[in-house]
Amino acid sequence: MARIIVERSFATPLSDADLASFGVPEHACRLIYRVTWKRTLLSEDRRRMICEFEAPDAESVRRVQRQAGIEADRVWTADIIE
Repeated sequence: MARIIVERSFATPLSDADLASFGVPEHACRLIYRVTWKRTLLSEDRRRMICEFEAPDAESVRRVQRQAGIEADRVWTADIIE
């Protein structure tokens, strides 16, 4: 499984209500594509977001995002450097 990063940016800061409605629900498409959400980072100004997923590849995450109707600026595969 790979670490996949999803980047998003917003014209206006996200409200708490926006954040609550943003997650990709646990539904069949996440199971079908074997995508697991790991964590989300939100900038202090609430205008940039980075989400980390574990999945077979970046395209699997793109498919889940599209089916959930969630826009992304970029989706890319990352290596963890320790």
